[in-house]
Amino acid sequence: MPSGVPSLLAALLAAAFSRPMERVSTMDPVMTRSMYDAQAVQLVYETPLTVDYLARPYRLAPGYCDMPKVDADGLRYVFRTLHGPAEAVVASLKRLGDPALTSPNAWMAKEIASVSAPDSATVEVRLHRRTHYFPWLMAMAPAAVVGADGEGTGPFRLASWWKNHEMVFKRRQPGGDGFDEVRYLVIDDASTQWLMFLKGEIDFLGEVSRDNWDSVVGPDGLLLPSLAKIGVSLHSTPSLDVLYVGINMRDRVLGGNRSLRQALNAAFDYPSWERFYNGRIRECDGPVPPGIGGRLETPFPYRYNPELAKRLLAEAGYPGGIDPATGRRLSLTLTIGRPTQDSREAGELMAAFYDRVGIRLELQYLTWDAFLRAVNEGHVQMFRMGWVADYPDAQNLLQLFYSRNVSPGPNHANYENPEFDREYDAALDSANEKERNAHWRRCQEIVREDCPWIFTNFNKNYSLIRSRVGNYVPSYFPYGQESHYTVKETR
Repeated sequence: MPSGVPSLLAALLAAAFSRPMERVSTMDPVMTRSMYDAQAVQLVYETPLTVDYLARPYRLAPGYCDMPKVDADGLRYVFRTLHGPAEAVVASLKRLGDPALTSPNAWMAKEIASVSAPDSATVEVRLHRRTHYFPWLMAMAPAAVVGADGEGTGPFRLASWWKNHEMVFKRRQPGGDGFDEVRYLVIDDASTQWLMFLKGEIDFLGEVSRDNWDSVVGPDGLLLPSLAKIGVSLHSTPSLDVLYVGINMRDRVLGGNRSLRQALNAAFDYPSWERFYNGRIRECDGPVPPGIGGRLETPFPYRYNPELAKRLLAEAGYPGGIDPATGRRLSLTLTIGRPTQDSREAGELMAAFYDRVGIRLELQYLTWDAFLRAVNEGHVQMFRMGWVADYPDAQNLLQLFYSRNVSPGPNHANYENPEFDREYDAALDSANEKERNAHWRRCQEIVREDCPWIFTNFNKNYSLIRSRVGNYVPSYFPYGQESHYTVKETR
């Protein structure tokens, strides 16, 4: 073998960044359905705006366009393009709202009254109503700009795609200190991911499985010295998602009995739940996670309190968990999608919580598609679900309780409260942030008292990365962030 070959191979490997990734279903921005689709799309296509890679708290930055100028009434946005023709932005936004495409993201365009290009470098967007979070929508993958030829202006191009196995992206302008190639690998087994990471075959793990946690972190909560010694670093960042058990408010047992729903919250043993998840979660005190403006910071009145749970059960008409009409224990059904070992163990733990107060919790497991269908059609009594915030604004979480969004919309609890709707609408109509946040806090007070959810937890995000990757900053918005990484050393 010629002497130059090994060093050439090492150089090629050094210029490639590899990580596991869930299956990507599409590279068409308007058809994206998951964060994994969005991560791939935003390597190839620029969005009109982007999320600043380094800024905390999160803020927007220029993308395909510069930051917009906004009229005083909040109804007209004017963007100047930086990386291409304005008509490409117009065509992409019109395509997003095209009813013929039935895009799952068409909701993003519902407030757009018109979009036009007065000249080759200017985009004018007019809205039906003031939508204070509209700029954040312009940083989401479905709004990405696709050229007339189908090409993008993102930092990478898609070089190859072996469905359900591997995606390879090549940098459009190689050179510099960044990675010239990004490889997304579909690796279903968490143990296989872990072994590949230890051997240096992948550079990054975006999640640390519960089963592997003790192999990563010691009793002191710090990365094990054995991993630090081989150049691995552990990163943590707060998440902006919420995990919950939804309660179908149309259910004849739960829907009209607020005391019973409050009791279910008070009986949820969060300290045990936190231990089950190795301390990688945070206590949930409402629908809006920390780090979002307008969050209600007062204590949740129905956090874990067994004695309160028993009093509320009696008030609800089920003393000791017994239904006086039958003389038997109250039985409720929790439906769970994706019957993994973790979800089964979590369901059994939750059932144990309610057994303590006399309630029998039946567990029903469905495939993910069947689960979504059952939830959307209202054929469940309670269901375990989560919501990943699309942007750091309370509206994105509180829309889950707006009566106009009942299933199959995001309000899967089918919660309807006229007072909540009035506050929600008032927040959207508010011209200043202080006034808007006051309405958001009142929305949260109403929801926390009505308890259409069992508020289970917020997440903490942990990631592992190898030392050869420089300029890694953990982010809740990881879309296209591989373009910021630098190569610190070869393998």
